[in-house]
Formats: sequence, C-alpha cells, structure tokens
Amino acid sequence: MAGITGLSRKHDVVPVIRDADVIVAALRQALAEASPEERPGLERAAALAESTAAATEGQMRARWVRSQLAAVGFTGDLDSVAAVKALRRAEPKLSLLAAVQLQKAALNHPQ
Repeated sequence: MAGITGLSRKHDVVPVIRDADVIVAALRQALAEASPEERPGLERAAALAESTAAATEGQMRARWVRSQLAAVGFTGDLDSVAAVKALRRAEPKLSLLAAVQLQKAALNHPQ
C-alpha cells in the first residue's frame, strides 16, 4: 500500500481501490481488434482480470495482507500477535486497530 501524501499519523482506515473494470474493458477492446495470433493471450488476460474484478473487498484485503506479510518474510501463523507485528512492520503507518482488522479479513478469506 503506497503512503498517502501529507498524512503522517497512524491510519485506522485502509481503502480498497478497484480499477479492474477499466482494465477488463481495455482488454475486451483489444480482444475485439486482435489478430488470431494475439487472441489466446488476450483471452487469458481478460479472464484473469475478470476474476480479479469479481473479488470482494474482504478477499482483496486478505490478498494484500498476505502479500505484505510475505514481503517482510513472515511465515508464521496468520492468527498470531506476530502476524499483526509483521503487518505493522510492513506498513508502519497502520494503526494497531487497522492491522487487527486486516488480520481478521485475511483469516475470514483463506487462500
């Protein structure tokens, strides 16, 4: 999660930004204009983008949490205090409340 310019305190809110629909539309347009050689790759890309667009906010947050934990090398139990600490190490501006809420989202949406 990139920092928001001008904010220097801990954050309790973590917004989910969705732009997959724009990407899907662009891929569908490219697919409509594609040569036969390009079609298989574009069809696969469109299917992947559509599956991502169908994800709920909870699923997106869970995916983000797991990626942040992996980035700091955390391999322990997701349902632990160590996981919350690792998440806050990955994103220092997260408040304790936000980190716990994100941890719960990840626990509610297993991979």
